[in-house]
Amino acid sequence: MSTSTEMRALLADFRVAVALPVQWGEQDPFGHVNHVTYFRWYETSRIAYAEKVGLMTLHREAGIGPILASIANDYRRQLTYPDTVHVGVRVARIGVASITLEHKIFSEHQRALAAEGTSTLVVFDYKAQRPTRVPEPLRLAIEALEGREFPRT
Repeated sequence: MSTSTEMRALLADFRVAVALPVQWGEQDPFGHVNHVTYFRWYETSRIAYAEKVGLMTLHREAGIGPILASIANDYRRQLTYPDTVHVGVRVARIGVASITLEHKIFSEHQRALAAEGTSTLVVFDYKAQRPTRVPEPLRLAIEALEGREFPRT
């Protein structure tokens, strides 16, 4: 089975995934990718997801966009250079003013799960400087992308 086929199978439940080469400078003195890098990779996947569902357009046009409220990560395997990681992201929950995301990082070299985490975005009105309800068009775009409905809270 080819690496791309394996990665597609591992990320089958993730509607958005990004492939990122591991950079030499992302390693720390212990010889593995530093923990901070995983959070940067999650951010890259979150922004790709937000672009896909129109949240970044909403931010540019109306000043309503994402703000990170929390993030967590569980490390499963060490990563080293050279490698390419595939970072999948999907919505786990839509709240009144928040969106909870699940992330998974797969190592192409190891052909295995390297890390998994969660992050919570708050839909934020940057003009009023306060959280705001998840707009219905955004909710519908997420549901369309995910191929399922989320309970209304």
